[in-house]
Amino acid sequence: MPDFMGMVARARARTGDQDWAAAAELWAKVTEVNPVNGDYWARLAEARFGARDHAAARAAYEQVLRLGLRDTEWSDDTPPLMPGEIAYRIACCAAAAGEREAAVAALSAALDRGMRDLARVRTEEHWRELLGDQRIRDMVGIIDVDSMARDEGWRYDLAFLAREIKRLAYAPFAIRSEAEFDQVVAQLDAAITGLTDAQIVVGMMKLVRYLDDAHAQVTWPADDKEMSRRLPVDMFWFPEGPYVIGAAADCEHLLGARVDKIGGLTLDEAMAALDPIMTRDNEHWLTLTFPTLVRYPAILDALGIDNTLTVQLADGTVDEVRLEATSGEFHWNRYPPGWVALADTVTTDGAAVALPLHLRNRELPFWFEYLPADDLVYFQFNAVRDHPAETFAAFCDRLFGFIEDHNAGRLVIDMRWNGGGNTFLTQQLLHHLIASKRLRRRGALFVIIGRLTFSAAQNTVTAIERETSAIFVGEPTGSRPNFIGERIDFELPYSKVRANAADLFWQTSWPDDHRTWIAPDIYAPPTFQAYRRNEDPALDAILAIREHVPG
Repeated sequence: MPDFMGMVARARARTGDQDWAAAAELWAKVTEVNPVNGDYWARLAEARFGARDHAAARAAYEQVLRLGLRDTEWSDDTPPLMPGEIAYRIACCAAAAGEREAAVAALSAALDRGMRDLARVRTEEHWRELLGDQRIRDMVGIIDVDSMARDEGWRYDLAFLAREIKRLAYAPFAIRSEAEFDQVVAQLDAAITGLTDAQIVVGMMKLVRYLDDAHAQVTWPADDKEMSRRLPVDMFWFPEGPYVIGAAADCEHLLGARVDKIGGLTLDEAMAALDPIMTRDNEHWLTLTFPTLVRYPAILDALGIDNTLTVQLADGTVDEVRLEATSGEFHWNRYPPGWVALADTVTTDGAAVALPLHLRNRELPFWFEYLPADDLVYFQFNAVRDHPAETFAAFCDRLFGFIEDHNAGRLVIDMRWNGGGNTFLTQQLLHHLIASKRLRRRGALFVIIGRLTFSAAQNTVTAIERETSAIFVGEPTGSRPNFIGERIDFELPYSKVRANAADLFWQTSWPDDHRTWIAPDIYAPPTFQAYRRNEDPALDAILAIREHVPG
């Protein structure tokens, strides 16, 4: 058919307009001409469901399950068309058609295939008439919380969490066997009556510790103000040890203090005590998570650790401090009102020292600055997401246009604070890097990495390493080149505790790449001595490179 791609374009346009009847007619013609492309069958199924032709939609979705597809049109608001999602849509076809038994069977099959978001069954219209069916309620975790005793509710949640870990996690027993996992579950179940709520949550944290996945986690209910209280100081683990780098106004005297003990435990002892609840892709990640977890008195108390800190103050004196935990929002890159950052207090001869580039604008997903004296564009890439005012793709076009227009000889991509986002958004950056003749030369492209370089940011760094001649600077990344990871948050029905278990294996590097992290070519870790002077060892190391030597 000479105009086949034109027909595909028209079908996409009708789908975009939600003109489902016309779209279904066009996609049916598309799949008649090309019956081997699962993407086309998925679009046909979507259109038929929109047109309420549920039986025909189910037949099309069954073709998608048989063929598979490469879904490139999903977003944060639209789940990817993985087998579990396709199987769920088949169940929706049966539910919308009023076929109770077929819907129950298909929903069970969807769970077996890894359907992610069970909560959708509770809210989507076509399931409304079926929510009284106990089989469906058991599958998706619908319970009468008010009728449950406390221990009964926690035991239900524990069983639900264990089931979801087994059902969703990519390789739940890669480190620990299923028998060992079940034994830990049984021990926690038997102990529930004698445990506090915080101790039960910490016990659940221990369940996900051995999933070989730093994305795996168990966290407090979103509205639990007591368990989510934190010590009013922010700590960062430098090579010299953990130091206080931010504090509430009444704790400002602790800025620059080194934390030597926690609850009377040495750092090694405290690290060992928290090890059973710290998920990780590599050991370097713990230098990020440990200072975060020890700020939660509820976690420390559940582990039998007092929240007293033994610190060496900036003047060299040693003190023991017991801080009052506070509630409220806290973001690592944006302190609460009234807090003071150590970097904002740095002075020389009585004058404030300007923040280094890497500590500016960290709340923005991306920005850049031109340093003409160094023939360099500094691009800080803090999150793999769009900004409300500019998509990341548009930003990349603007960035590389600027580099060409100004004949900039070097580009630095600073990803040390980038904890991830949507990997699909990074393609435009990779395309520009690969296409740029200016940056192809070894020594023209630098990437700063660190412990927070994680998830989608790790994928981006791995792809840059694979496709370019970039020189990496800083410290190791917080994840592996190939790793298990994804955000599939779910809520436990009784306690509203939140959990995550990842179902994807990201093989962005080669299959035989078993590194625990991407290591820098130039090791320039963030020392406290440099931090307290508002200096940046990583960028300084780049600026010091003047020679163009082989390799």
